[in-house]
Amino acid sequence: MTPDVRRPDGATGDARLELLRDWLATALGLGTPAVVPASADASFRRYFRVRLADGTRIVMDAPPDKEDIEPYLRVGALLRGAGARVPQVYAVDRVQGFVLLEDFGATSFLSEVRKPGRAEALYPRALAALADLQARGATAALQLAPYDAAVLQREMALLPEWFCTQHLARAPDAEERELFARTFDFLVEAALEQPQVFVHRDYHSRNLMVMPGDALGMIDFQDALRGPIGYDLVSLLKDCYIAWPRAQVVEWLRRHRESLRHAGCDAAIGVDDEQFLRWFDLIGVQRHVKVLGIFARLAWRDRKFGYLDDLPLTLRYVQESCARYAELAEFGAWLERRAAPALDAANARARSGA
Repeated sequence: MTPDVRRPDGATGDARLELLRDWLATALGLGTPAVVPASADASFRRYFRVRLADGTRIVMDAPPDKEDIEPYLRVGALLRGAGARVPQVYAVDRVQGFVLLEDFGATSFLSEVRKPGRAEALYPRALAALADLQARGATAALQLAPYDAAVLQREMALLPEWFCTQHLARAPDAEERELFARTFDFLVEAALEQPQVFVHRDYHSRNLMVMPGDALGMIDFQDALRGPIGYDLVSLLKDCYIAWPRAQVVEWLRRHRESLRHAGCDAAIGVDDEQFLRWFDLIGVQRHVKVLGIFARLAWRDRKFGYLDDLPLTLRYVQESCARYAELAEFGAWLERRAAPALDAANARARSGA
């Protein structure tokens, strides 16, 4: 925990915020502007909004002992080079872990698409931006690490560790561990069969900002990898924070495939819509298996209990895909038998320790 420090005006604040204020005033010569919380994310990073005479800026606070800002800076440069709309970087302090950024405002994609009629306007824009990145970002993708078998397996290992053992309070037995191993091996093989593209890796409704004229800006992209073409589509269309009817998702996916075809990406779209949909669904299971573990870890380890609210939808996505593909039927039966009936009680148990 960051120690409290005493400000000159007698107020108490955290040490990182005091360092940030001093950086703005001393290193950047910005005086003493108003600094207010803008957002936090699932990591140790925090974001503050700074009010200046000519507008606002965002300051990323990334404690150097917990967060490395280099991936953010490097991936951001790759995205800008590929034509993506990401925040401009105005100043960096690598030693202290501060970055002064363009402010995309406070209107999230998620808040907008919950309004009547806004989904029809905004999802085509988000898909167009993603198609443009997948089509134009081929060279940039080659500079990213691969989303390889080791990473895919490491992510899914969060399910038995954090979702099963910690959250459901039931460590997998030998038979269950064997089931998980077979299932995870199948999902890895399916992921590696897909065309590999620039993967934002968190391209969902909380990481897209809606600006004037419905322009969209991408944030939280520092974990990008070169990986399966379906991954970012799942993040957007099987979002852990908002759900859409299957028919609508399939139609958005069909249009996206057509956009890629028109962009000359024939090698990335599969032989037909059915194969593209299968890619989408299977990498979705991999992602959501991982997310079940991540959300449980955020609740138990980091005390971010709000993510418990998103576990039921995430689990439902996995169950729905398992019901569609014979290769996942056994895993789906396990979810139905062991995970789904225990989830409400597990969430209540986690919250009781808040």
